[in-house]
Amino acid sequence: MNEHVKYALLSVFDKNGIGDFAQGLVDLGFLLISSGGTAKHLAEKGFSVTDVAEITGYPAIIGHRVVTLHPAIHGGILALNTPEHQADLDHYQINRINLVCVDLYPVADAIAKENATIASVMEMTDIGGPTLLRGAAKNHEQTIVVCDPVDRRWVVEEIRRNGDLNSRQRQGLAKKVFSLTSAYDTVIYQFLEKNCA
Repeated sequence: MNEHVKYALLSVFDKNGIGDFAQGLVDLGFLLISSGGTAKHLAEKGFSVTDVAEITGYPAIIGHRVVTLHPAIHGGILALNTPEHQADLDHYQINRINLVCVDLYPVADAIAKENATIASVMEMTDIGGPTLLRGAAKNHEQTIVVCDPVDRRWVVEEIRRNGDLNSRQRQGLAKKVFSLTSAYDTVIYQFLEKNCA
């Protein structure tokens, strides 16, 4: 464990532009953590990536439904800058995760299909993504959270220029997360309300 190293966790459904963002983060000294398709995509572009499985000690299980849901990930995202939390990180050898960039499975696309069923929509309902985003948004003063691709460039530029984001910027990014996850759950709720007996 190295508390002086910066870690960024990247996990995106839409890979457009993620390589440029990753390069910007690497140039700023971040080490990359990822899983599944994003880890493969970044590795194919020549990035050094630590797979989530190397951190958790578990591969993706039950049909890839459980990947990042582990204390070694969420402890690193949710830890405050307090002696008590640092003691837990030290004891369990957990690295702080300083930045989380995640998007969500497009459940609205699954709902829009003519043959959409409750089962098909539930299968496309993202669990790990919203959990990562909400954890980082809750702890936004410690963990930068990026859920909107339009924010990636300015986040990198701001860190390059000033070494970090200020509280107002971090709060703005967190606010976007709760707007996104609220809308995401609302779409699912409305579908179930319409289709449940």
